[in-house]
Amino acid sequence: MPTLTKLYTMQEASQHNTKDDCWVVIDGKVYDLSSYLDEHPGGDDVVLVATGKDATDDFEDAGHSESAKELMQSFCIGELDTSSPIIPELEISSKKEATEYSQKLMDLTKQYWTVPAAIVGISVVVGFLYMYKKK
Repeated sequence: MPTLTKLYTMQEASQHNTKDDCWVVIDGKVYDLSSYLDEHPGGDDVVLVATGKDATDDFEDAGHSESAKELMQSFCIGELDTSSPIIPELEISSKKEATEYSQKLMDLTKQYWTVPAAIVGISVVVGFLYMYKKK
């Protein structure tokens, strides 16, 4: 009978980011390294920096040995759920709010168009007076 694998989202894994509760994600698998941090040859800081993200590249770049990769399997607690988005989608605003906001912006634009127009007009008049005075 196949063993059931626990699935974790990246958001769940990233919440375990302290020395007492440290999870990392490598090659789509989730590892609880809390009990191993003090024994890690590179120090616990290296591992703690890798929490909350996919640390596959960091792990590979460090050049871990085959024995390290075998040891890592004993800390595996599940797999990354790839069906859920890595970054949760946020609702910015509803269409009704967007419409109301754009309407308010249009009203302000119509109401205050005179200020930029007056500045341009004054600039043109001052420019002509300056040119006239120079002659």
